[in-house]
Amino acid sequence: MKAYIQLKQHIGASCKAIVQKGEHLVRGQLIATPDEMGANIHASVAGVVVEITNSEIVIRMDENQSDDYLPIPKTSSMLEAIEAAGVVGAGGAGFPTHIKYKTKIKDGYVIANAVECEPLLGHNVKFMEEHPDVIIRGLKYLLEISHGKTAYIAIKSKYRKAVLALGKACKNEPDIEVKFISDMYPAGDERVIIRELLGVELQPGQLPTYANAIVSNVETIKHIVEAIELRKPYIDKDITVAGRVAEGKVFENQPIGIPVSHYIEACGGYIKPYGEIVIGGPFTGVNGTSETPLTKTTGGILVAMPFPQEHRKIGLLACECGASEARLREISEGMGADVVLVEKCKRMINHNGRERCDLPGICPGQSEKILKMKKAGVETILASSCEP
Repeated sequence: MKAYIQLKQHIGASCKAIVQKGEHLVRGQLIATPDEMGANIHASVAGVVVEITNSEIVIRMDENQSDDYLPIPKTSSMLEAIEAAGVVGAGGAGFPTHIKYKTKIKDGYVIANAVECEPLLGHNVKFMEEHPDVIIRGLKYLLEISHGKTAYIAIKSKYRKAVLALGKACKNEPDIEVKFISDMYPAGDERVIIRELLGVELQPGQLPTYANAIVSNVETIKHIVEAIELRKPYIDKDITVAGRVAEGKVFENQPIGIPVSHYIEACGGYIKPYGEIVIGGPFTGVNGTSETPLTKTTGGILVAMPFPQEHRKIGLLACECGASEARLREISEGMGADVVLVEKCKRMINHNGRERCDLPGICPGQSEKILKMKKAGVETILASSCEP
């Protein structure tokens, strides 16, 4: 079996391999480093390097694998440990965590994003139910690193078991509090969390630091704790497998670089008929294949139904709160549809060349756009928008 370690698992430039073809690696060994903004990459398995390209390091795995790992070197601070471990945001674009927490938010807020916003995904909720103490310890570390004063855990009230576990874990922590957030999509968006918890409306492009806050995903906090307490590099990932498989499951601490086919097989294989494999969640996931490897930002492996075939003239309505225009075009192509018009949600604005929603989670209504498409001959619409 082979592991395919991607050299770009974060925002920024690809890392550069520092190992050679034919070299035997131990699990946890540093194998690639960033020249620019990025994060260290470590071997998630033991084995021999059989190929190095501009995009990946391929490792032929040893027959016998261990959960043990080579610890990161000693560091003089917690922030340096996070950097050495290669921790990046596990729930989104993969922003390097050590860079995020170099910003100091004196008397500000550290917020754990525990919203688990994408439907079907359940690994973060499971972790909170079973290990709430890890989240609390992580928030205390992050308050110390950032010079913050208060930590919030943003979560939906429907995750009752996790709410009770977290509430019990922080009952004697005066600076940490569980806060409820609306049950809608995209409640997990940083700007929505800041708006609902702090009452500050961030504009497109503004970071939470504008509100004297920093937001981190629950699994990111898990990896921060592992880096500080266990000297463990970011080499394992929690994922959810769901959809057209015999039995959907949550898999914890799975080595990065393993193809998703391994997990589909571990769920009993496909239920036929089946369609595409979506890497991520239903709203913002991307098309993948059975050979797509796990990365530091992989959250879901979703096996979809075959696309329904659509032969009417179709219009696309895109919004940042859901699938992008590119993703909608990909879906419509799979449906065999003839796209005659593309419109953007009226809240969408262009910010530095990127389409952004100016008020995520609050849909303005799309009747004007729908009427425009109807006049252009559109017979049916594929829409991407927030979910109230």
